[in-house]
Amino acid sequence: MPAKKKTAPVKLTANPRGSARVSKKPPLTPAQLKQIDAYWRASNYLTACQLYLLDNPLLERPLTAADLKQTIVGHWGTCPGQNFIYTHLDRVIKRDDLDMIYLSGPGHGGNAMVAQDWLDGSYTEVYPNITRDKDGMKKLFKRFSFPGGIPSHVAPETPGSIHEGGELGYSLAHAFGAVADNPSLIAACVVGDGEAETGPLATSWHGNKFMNPITDGAVLPILHLNGFKIANPTIFSRMSHEEVESFFRGCGWEPRFVEGSEPAEMHQKMAATVDWAIREIKRIQEYARTSGDASRPRWPMIVLRTPKGWTGPKEVDGHVLEGSWRAHQVPISMGPDTEKHLPELEEWLRSYKPEELFNADGTPVDLVASFPPAGTRRMGANPHANGGLLLRDLRTPDFRDYAVDVKAPGAVEAQDMYVLGTYVRDVMKLNLDARNFRIFAPDETASNRLQAVFEVTGRRFLDEQIPNVDEDLDPDGRVMDSMLSEHFCEGFLEGYLLTGRHGFFDSYEAFIRIVDSMFSQHAKWLKMCNELPWRHDIASLNYILASNVWQQDHNGFTHQDPGFLDHVANKKADVVRMYLPPDANCLLSCFDHCIKSRNYVNVIVASKHPRPQWLTMEQAVKHCTQGIGIWEWASNDAGEEPDVVMACCGDTPTLETLAAVSILRKELPELKIRVVNVVDLMKLQPHTEHPHGLTDSEYDTLFTKDKPIIFAYHGYPTLIHELTYRRHNKNLHVRGYKEEGTITTPFDMRVLNDIDRFDLVIDTVHRLPQLGNRGAYLVQKMNDKLVEHRQYIRDNGIDLPEVRNWKWEG
Repeated sequence: MPAKKKTAPVKLTANPRGSARVSKKPPLTPAQLKQIDAYWRASNYLTACQLYLLDNPLLERPLTAADLKQTIVGHWGTCPGQNFIYTHLDRVIKRDDLDMIYLSGPGHGGNAMVAQDWLDGSYTEVYPNITRDKDGMKKLFKRFSFPGGIPSHVAPETPGSIHEGGELGYSLAHAFGAVADNPSLIAACVVGDGEAETGPLATSWHGNKFMNPITDGAVLPILHLNGFKIANPTIFSRMSHEEVESFFRGCGWEPRFVEGSEPAEMHQKMAATVDWAIREIKRIQEYARTSGDASRPRWPMIVLRTPKGWTGPKEVDGHVLEGSWRAHQVPISMGPDTEKHLPELEEWLRSYKPEELFNADGTPVDLVASFPPAGTRRMGANPHANGGLLLRDLRTPDFRDYAVDVKAPGAVEAQDMYVLGTYVRDVMKLNLDARNFRIFAPDETASNRLQAVFEVTGRRFLDEQIPNVDEDLDPDGRVMDSMLSEHFCEGFLEGYLLTGRHGFFDSYEAFIRIVDSMFSQHAKWLKMCNELPWRHDIASLNYILASNVWQQDHNGFTHQDPGFLDHVANKKADVVRMYLPPDANCLLSCFDHCIKSRNYVNVIVASKHPRPQWLTMEQAVKHCTQGIGIWEWASNDAGEEPDVVMACCGDTPTLETLAAVSILRKELPELKIRVVNVVDLMKLQPHTEHPHGLTDSEYDTLFTKDKPIIFAYHGYPTLIHELTYRRHNKNLHVRGYKEEGTITTPFDMRVLNDIDRFDLVIDTVHRLPQLGNRGAYLVQKMNDKLVEHRQYIRDNGIDLPEVRNWKWEG
């Protein structure tokens, strides 16, 4: 690995508090103030109307019940604050020609960002029928939270978005991923004060520790303190000004506060504070890029405190609305209260003075239309927010050059993940200049045997390094594993992929479950993007799960959970793929395929421990391309009907199946055994359910229609039954993990879960009634071996020599 410059200790004093005080002179002239307020009012009007109106979009006549949607759903509380922020960002983007994207962290503020997109024209560009006039306005209002329309949160359907606003907590991590290796990009990330209470978001405040001011862009967090969640006050909003400031300064930020509710005053405060933040970002970057000093600075952030539901009704039915939790969703209910509430709704909507903001034909007046930036500087049209526009193929070596030389099945041992690491190292090397490939792992890169990558890059780390203690730390490192947070790694990677780059996440198998929900959100994002022709393809989200359930000699019960595969299997078939390569050559083939794919979530489960190697590279490529197949060299049924099908999926199940087959062929040589290995788990589903699935004819050819199938599977057995329940052959018996085992030997883990070779032999004999009593002695012998095994490990702490030294003899 190239020598690295030692970074200086972090002082975080490069921008002392006094240097950033805003000027007493108002930053906005009267004309600018008039224009920015008009634009804000226009966006608020459009946002509110999306909640309610089907007709009469310009209020050209008195509002009637017939103008309203019959079911009014959506959210209002966060929207005026987000419109306020977006409007002020537009001002500095246009003034300074900034490259900026917007991430909406608060839940269900989609109507605000849609309003902004419609005003600047980016919405009409991707949805030509939603014209920027009265007819288009009417269509826009109807489609919000309406059957066949768009969700109430910021979603893939929203131009300019890379962040789904439905589930809270991921906005800031996405923002950091977006600006990594994008030195000119600023990601303005609005964090809701309810969202700020989630675990993933709380971790993400530390993302500033990994932003290199020389090579990366900047994240500008804007914490929106509007005071309430759905029904409760938020924690941050009830903290004192001093406590909030101390919190963020303790996290390494330089916070500035904008607080109040009077529009003219707030516009001046916000303009001054945004100007300060942009100056600070430019100053930090200029210093770092001219001096070469990547020491961590204090990046600016903004705390915006406004009433929830700002500019909305002050009171409804005698209850305080603006500034309370009641403003969270629809502020004025209709239904049975329509007649009573209709005048209040009309008064509210007219308070924005739409006649001053829109021409008679519904087009924005020049004061409004001339305000936002143009072209790709509009945040709704920024190419970083449609990352496939920027995606470039990775440079990759030929994975076959990294093959393990397999002279005969099982003749050599290798560590599958270590072999893969040498390939990943060279992928990294080939793409160092392009700066479009990263590895993400919560402190587990070396533990998962990918340490070869440290020959060409290091772990991203900007703080002080301790000589003779720290290893492989680098302020420009391409490996993101210096934060022990699966949430942050996942969010950072997603943001990186969504803005047009490549990467993968390697994790301990059990703890990938921490990001179950994040995976779900991304899978849903991809599913919706596949239905939007204007969304361009992005690189797949790739997981490599090592440290798996079957090797727990020093971890234990807490490290055993193969259930991520079950979770993934439930998602849309056009998005998810799952691979369980049995050896290193198969792992190389699978990984090469996954890292080059687009618009999928790929999950690979692999071994990091020394394992027998089964297939030559030529055999592995054929096997992985087909995803499933008969291993002829392990079978003896060629030209005849098999008596039993021994199926296996995963590295350990494959090993134990082959060991069981060797026993059966020795003890019962007349038995005809077919060995089927599964790499692509979705091959088991019918082709009508998954594009990788086998037809019934293909499945029956492999597994027969009625012969017993003894299936050794890596994870929970129920998944195999779920994938195959429609198949003809119901004579299926699956062995897998069943929540047994703690600190014990590798083989004992298999015994405790009945997936070991001895139990597989017993299972097979019991499923073959034609053997009669001929199998009784073999069953007894296997039971004796199980007793011998238990005693041996308790006396010696290691597995039986015949298990440790077993070799396939064919």
